[in-house]
Amino acid sequence: MRTTLKPSLGTGSFPPLGSEASLQPALDGRGLPDSGPLNGVPVDEKAPPTLCRVVDDGRSVLDPMYPSIMKATHLVARLAARLLVGGLLGATLVGCVSGGGANNPDVDPGPILTNVGPNVITATYADLDQAVAELLSRVNALQADPTDATLAAARSAWVDARSPWEASEGFLFGPADQLGLDPSLDTWPIDVVVIQRILDGPDALTRDFVAAQDVDSGLRGFHVVEFLLFGDTGAKTAADITAREFDYLVSAAQVLDEDASRLFTAWSPSGENFVAHVTGAGHVGSQFVSAKDALLTLSDALVGIADEVGTGKMQGPLDGGRMQVESRFSGNSKADFQNNIRSIRHIYEGTYAGTNGAGLTDMVGALDAELDAQVKREIEGALTAIGAIPGDFREAITDHPAAVSMAIDAVIDLKTTLEGVTARLSEAL
Repeated sequence: MRTTLKPSLGTGSFPPLGSEASLQPALDGRGLPDSGPLNGVPVDEKAPPTLCRVVDDGRSVLDPMYPSIMKATHLVARLAARLLVGGLLGATLVGCVSGGGANNPDVDPGPILTNVGPNVITATYADLDQAVAELLSRVNALQADPTDATLAAARSAWVDARSPWEASEGFLFGPADQLGLDPSLDTWPIDVVVIQRILDGPDALTRDFVAAQDVDSGLRGFHVVEFLLFGDTGAKTAADITAREFDYLVSAAQVLDEDASRLFTAWSPSGENFVAHVTGAGHVGSQFVSAKDALLTLSDALVGIADEVGTGKMQGPLDGGRMQVESRFSGNSKADFQNNIRSIRHIYEGTYAGTNGAGLTDMVGALDAELDAQVKREIEGALTAIGAIPGDFREAITDHPAAVSMAIDAVIDLKTTLEGVTARLSEAL
């Protein structure tokens, strides 16, 4: 596990907790952020900037923290979110109310936030950091010894790194959104014509060249590395890779590694410690003005990724063709979609990589056992339906549209049920 902060994107540093003089929170006996006031900031000290809006149910939501937008179709909203972060985080927003009621004092979101923050979200980003570091190592080895064996190893490392990234898409709020790391890592679709034009052009394809590309450009991130490793049809050999392609591949992998490390560092208690905003929600210094805000942000994010998988990642290509298929060069699309659904399961059940703790299921089950059981059934049903799509998703949208439609329906059913979870939690808190 690496904790060294690498060069940032140049989009601004993440707002620290508490006062500038004290950036690290107190840790409890388990090494997790203390649930008391963040960084020891007294309760009468002015809280740091918070961006909020009041929605229909009376709660306040942190606008830039929830990426409610499908990556393929909402570029303008992403740019607006980054402008908001850059322009408004420097000023305190007065009058932002928590809306966190005491409708059900027996329901406590604290254990959920204390578990999910470090043991699901931060742990996922730690795995991503390690997996992308391994990908960079394999890419460097491929350049040093370009054989089909080293190409296969680099491709395998790319697939391995996709797993924790896609398993993080159920919680793309905070640093992933505010620092532009989501689009930098994973903008799609990419324009291979533009990439080929760069490869044919005069620019030195250095790390600095790649890092200078806009995060939404599709000229950096996972899918550029994927295209250079697999080729347009997935049939590329090591002998096919040109010197310019190697330059771009290595540089893109370096920037991808920096982005993954930046994301983990932003959440890590030993770094910028965004996790304490979650575990300390409602305390002075947290960007979440209440535990209710934090919990409903988690719940809303699950709705968002279910919607993205169903209406964007699957329905989009079914309507618009194979050029819209995510991870089409590698043929990893169905695994991507399933890992997105697993990200829902991890947050909902509070489990990740063998760690079991409190999740949304604990609260939903106490409030409505039937709804809780329905969510779990539909998570498994969505995973099964995606897995049942025959063959490669690139071909299935043409050859097996009925199976694709069944999987879409299963994911949309899950999305609808998760919307009911958000409503039930909002009512109870």
